[in-house]
Amino acid sequence: MPGYKTHVIGGAAAVGGLAWLVQWLDLARFSAPALAVLAGAGAMGALAPDVDTDSRGQNLFYPALILADLALILTGHLQWAAALGLAGMLPAVGSHRGWTHTWWAALLLPLPAFLLCLPTPGLNPETVTPFYLAAVAGYCSHLALDQVIKG
Repeated sequence: MPGYKTHVIGGAAAVGGLAWLVQWLDLARFSAPALAVLAGAGAMGALAPDVDTDSRGQNLFYPALILADLALILTGHLQWAAALGLAGMLPAVGSHRGWTHTWWAALLLPLPAFLLCLPTPGLNPETVTPFYLAAVAGYCSHLALDQVIKG
């Protein structure tokens, strides 16, 4: 199976290709910083299917989850903190290459981050959706690479 570096490159490439297509079709324009964040979302999405096992993805996701949950608690958003904590435990339910390696999980696992952004002042679905889609594209690139590169 592909290693984490291959998955990161695949996720960034998938997002880069989609961003190029969106801009070529003149559907949206992204600044250089936004493109960098989109690539990061794609790379994190590409690592996400392996958070159910000891992996680089797990080593990145759980510290980020703890920081986000702590920030929500400290700002008094206890219901959001509880929801994020619950979502963070979901990958531990099941075996490796179980439900986290399904196409529907590609839509489900990035969803809490998308939903948590919506109540943030200045953010709306239109501004957050490209980053959610980048994470989904990265996630899907992981699943595709696992199918293509069997090891």
